Amino acid sequence: MHQREHQREHWHTQIGVILAVMGSAIGLGNFIRFPGQVALYGGGAFMVPYFISLLVLGLPLAWAEWALGRYGGTHGHNSVPGIFRSIVKRRWIGYAGSFCVLVPVVIFCYYILIETWCLVYTIRYAFGMMRLGEPSAYASYFGKLIGISENGLVFQTVFSNPYLVCLLVCFLLNFMLIYRGITRGIEWFCELALPALFLCSIIILIRVATLGNPSDIEGQSYLDGLGFVWYPAEQGKTTLETLSDPEVWLAAAGQIFFSLSIGFGLVITYASYTRKRADIALSAASAVFGNSFCEVVFGGMMIVQAAVMFLGRGAINKEQLGSSFALGFQTLPSVFEQMPMGQVFGFLFFFLLFLAAVTSSISLLQPAVALLEDGLDLSRRKSVTFLGLFLLTISLLITYFSRNLTALDTLDFWMANVFVFVLATFQVILFGWVLGLEKGMKELEQGAMMRIPRFVKYLIKYVTPVYLLVIFALWAYRQTVFKFHGKNCEQMWGFLRRENRT
Repeated sequence: MHQREHQREHWHTQIGVILAVMGSAIGLGNFIRFPGQVALYGGGAFMVPYFISLLVLGLPLAWAEWALGRYGGTHGHNSVPGIFRSIVKRRWIGYAGSFCVLVPVVIFCYYILIETWCLVYTIRYAFGMMRLGEPSAYASYFGKLIGISENGLVFQTVFSNPYLVCLLVCFLLNFMLIYRGITRGIEWFCELALPALFLCSIIILIRVATLGNPSDIEGQSYLDGLGFVWYPAEQGKTTLETLSDPEVWLAAAGQIFFSLSIGFGLVITYASYTRKRADIALSAASAVFGNSFCEVVFGGMMIVQAAVMFLGRGAINKEQLGSSFALGFQTLPSVFEQMPMGQVFGFLFFFLLFLAAVTSSISLLQPAVALLEDGLDLSRRKSVTFLGLFLLTISLLITYFSRNLTALDTLDFWMANVFVFVLATFQVILFGWVLGLEKGMKELEQGAMMRIPRFVKYLIKYVTPVYLLVIFALWAYRQTVFKFHGKNCEQMWGFLRRENRT
């Protein structure tokens, strides 16, 4: 009975599903990770492989996942294992599909922690509690908030640190929305949150763009910040030297996966709830380009520029930042302190981050809920309750092992870097070589008002999987997986450790 009720659920409107998928894509990757990647990888040098990856990986994979999802939905499945079984009539394919449930669930367990940081900062800015003085004070505060110096420190300071209370609030909000279902929960929230998110972004962008040169120092104007992002050559290197570095290409491809939420199984699950005659080709393209617009225009034209204007280019290089988190939670609060009406714009910025994080985190839950309903025939209440208690336990464990954020960083490395490449490659091969281009393109074009160019099917079948395999091979070859992991750990948290020692 529960399963039949679950299969009748559909998105209410075309704009609703587009906003929901855009919401799953628009998140911390747009406003924190993307500007941080631009700063870490030489500004405009990052944009060339970023746009190439968007066209070769992002859009083709999005179209493939939408087609796979609706194909499985029309065969009575909403969970990824069930959708895969509708294509390949073998038991083992269900186990492969289970990884598309496992990866989003694990990502949620640490993504919700970053969402909590955004809520804490939003509340502190709302009550005027974020004037800390020296830039180093913001690094120190962030370290204390998350307990970076000692495992379990957050639990020891529970009465003076709002972290755990805000974590519980984030959990309740996410599971309340996911319990309400596709239409009354996810679609309803995204229809409210996405316009508010765009409004906050526009206000902050206009404010940053009209500041002029607040420091009156040559080379620290808004145009200098734009030049840093869009000029395709890292300082001290030629364009060719920068683009010949495989790490820049690896980072760009990873950003596309992280930002568009492709490769995780999220889009496949969402697409399974679309109606048979819905225009999924337009929905996919709208979600991809809407997310990229938000990322490039808002994330790429206000965050780095504000840092350049107030702190100079020297404050946003790889050695100074160490990680993309440092730009968002340490550098920008220092910028807001120096900006006129900085408390107001700081509140708007972190409120924007919080909304973006929630629209993404609820999408990470839906594949698991669909599996429990579709595979175990559980009601939505039982599915959400079981999943909530389980994930809260895992998130508290990650919170406890907070020293240098080793647990969070390790999970992020394996989930968002290693498994996403494997799953994305598997899905594009499933679409192009197993389901077949003719059947797959027929599903994609059913109900479509836009004409998809003929070369797209060859791009999906040949170019995209080869590009993925080459990137993954370069990544593995660069050193070893474990050595690369250790390098990133040191880069990511070295800055925080230096600040804590001082």
